Amino acid sequence: MTEQEADLRHQMVRLCKSLFDRGFSVGSAGNVSAKLPDGILMTPTNSTLGSLEAERISKVDASGKHVAGDRPSKEVFLHQAFYETRPRAGAVVHLHSTWATAMSCLVDIDPDDCIPPLTPYVVMRVGRVKLLPYVKPGDPKMGEMIRDLNGEFSAALLANHGPVVSGKDLFSAVCAAEELEETAKLLIALEGRKTRLLTPDQLTELNNTFKGL
Repeated sequence: MTEQEADLRHQMVRLCKSLFDRGFSVGSAGNVSAKLPDGILMTPTNSTLGSLEAERISKVDASGKHVAGDRPSKEVFLHQAFYETRPRAGAVVHLHSTWATAMSCLVDIDPDDCIPPLTPYVVMRVGRVKLLPYVKPGDPKMGEMIRDLNGEFSAALLANHGPVVSGKDLFSAVCAAEELEETAKLLIALEGRKTRLLTPDQLTELNNTFKGL
């Protein structure tokens, strides 16, 4: 095992525990991955993000073949689809976090922009978010739907399921997933109130200043 892989395994343990301890993940919900030069590290199936063991984190090669650690999450293809269509993505975080999952259950949100630009930080760290139709957990169609986005979105809400977010590295992906969750919480808290969203000119300024993945 390379030093890079060992460091990334320990970083995944630390950041996943942080997500779990702060309630972004419960039970065995959610899965996280990070890209290596020779494959992908992936949280194991039926594991809890709060008690990962570095040496037991799964590793799959570029083709998705399991090569080390425990068996990977059944949603590994969801992560692979982001890496294949967003070459600069270095990590993917899929959670069942409360508020973003609540947003994914609403019927009156824009499927092409389902997290309105409420703050500059959701624009800078997450960007536009696509709502994808419901399929059962573990269905390979999830990967197909991500591929069909052609790399145009760094994040999506899986209808009635939860958010999935990519980032340039593991820390960035975790921060983006947290920003998405907090923005969803704000949106639901403000529901029914007259809300001031960022203007098109403000969005253009942010997008020109803070280039994402």
